Amino acid sequence: MKYKKLTREQLIISADRLTRFKPTYQKYYRVFADIILSNLIEPKIKKSELEKADLKDICEYAQTIINSSFEFQKNSDNSINKILEKHENDLFENDKDTQKLLKNEINYDGIIEILEREKDLPINLKWLCSLKNGKTREDNREELSLKFPLTKLLLVEGITEETLLPVFSKLYGIDFDKKGIQLVSAGGKNQVVKLYYQYSEMIKIPIYVLLDADGVENAEQIRKKLRPQDKIHLVSCGEFEDILPKTLIVKTLNSLFKNFSKIQSSDFVKNLPMVKQLEELFKEKWTQEFKKAEFAKLVSQKVSCKSDIPKEIETILSEMNG
Repeated sequence: MKYKKLTREQLIISADRLTRFKPTYQKYYRVFADIILSNLIEPKIKKSELEKADLKDICEYAQTIINSSFEFQKNSDNSINKILEKHENDLFENDKDTQKLLKNEINYDGIIEILEREKDLPINLKWLCSLKNGKTREDNREELSLKFPLTKLLLVEGITEETLLPVFSKLYGIDFDKKGIQLVSAGGKNQVVKLYYQYSEMIKIPIYVLLDADGVENAEQIRKKLRPQDKIHLVSCGEFEDILPKTLIVKTLNSLFKNFSKIQSSDFVKNLPMVKQLEELFKEKWTQEFKKAEFAKLVSQKVSCKSDIPKEIETILSEMNG
């Protein structure tokens, strides 16, 4: 067997991909396959041949290449491998084939030694590094805000919810990273249904679904397959922007439109969608068009006290935490 060793960068990338929130088989097979196709010299295996190969063989090829890439080989009891195996099986419904990929002997001690020299690691790699300290996974998550192991999936429509919910939640007293809550933005209400169907068949943790008020039909589609541990919440009116406190929106706009007359809560029309009103204000007072993602980020920077948390968000967070 001849192969090229992985570079430091390739080892970090592989570790990152193996510990993301992705279906176990999907991420393990792809990482192992990429390593084999890029680094295995003899025997030369084509992609079509790899797809038919025994998964145990794929695992052994990949781990051999990974482990040979370290300058010094360490004696390891594979305790981290076992923790990762348990983590994936606690989170996902994994079949017998996937178990072959999980039962690997990758030298995670060597990988962690490399990671500890890096700055600004993503949260999944910080979590991986924490596994060597001997504490329970839950203790590590709580103490270091590491998010893993996950306890709940929060499925939302768009970028506004993705940006603001963690900010409101932290101020409310629920830190998503400490509590193990994974937030996924679907990119629209139809995509929420599609993702719910996928996730509900593969993950074991509860799913909390948040939809805008016009997602009634989508909610009904989800309820057809709703598991006992899952919940759905429809926003009481309009979109997520419509339940934000006017005072918070005003505070955000006035910090942006500094050279214009002050905006007041009374300037907003009660029954007109907030996004429509914001689009008009941006046309009138700003050189750029209104964009949800950018505005949500601005709002998040102005959230400072509990009165900034919408009452309905408090209800949502209470339901989700219950």
